[in-house]
Amino acid sequence: MTFSNIDTFLAYYAKIKGRTRRLFQYIPPEKMEWTYQEGKFTMGDIIRHLANIERHMYAETVQSNPSLYNGCGTDYAQGYETVIQYYDQMYEESVTIFSKLTPEDLQKKCKTPAGIEITTWKWLRAMSEHEIHHRGQLYMYLGMLQIATPPIYGLTSEEVIAKSHKTIGG
Repeated sequence: MTFSNIDTFLAYYAKIKGRTRRLFQYIPPEKMEWTYQEGKFTMGDIIRHLANIERHMYAETVQSNPSLYNGCGTDYAQGYETVIQYYDQMYEESVTIFSKLTPEDLQKKCKTPAGIEITTWKWLRAMSEHEIHHRGQLYMYLGMLQIATPPIYGLTSEEVIAKSHKTIGG
């Protein structure tokens, strides 16, 4: 995906965020800080991580500022509703920053925390991929807890198979 207009990107990104956000309703409140193994992100950590990295790393970087990302612990937000509100708040702040980017800004280079220069629109694309990666972790965590989750685009794999034409070997 390439884009030269921030409004086009923000409309696309809002759909990605919406799919992540809808998944939160499947997390039992008492499991917000659950993890499968000591020392690994909890579901709350993943949500706070997405919020903080978007706002304090990606949004700062596109402004030519250094990253301000400083983790994702419960000191940022604790409790089911508070964690989700924090995610929403950081997204709103990020969109405010991103919406100021001009077509020229999107073509400029920004410097990542690793010191690598990357075209700004590619940096924003990487942010989308990062969100999707961690959404996948939430699906996995919920699966480990045997919590049914919605299909991401309307049909489960089994439903697609049932609606598909049979092929050789099938």
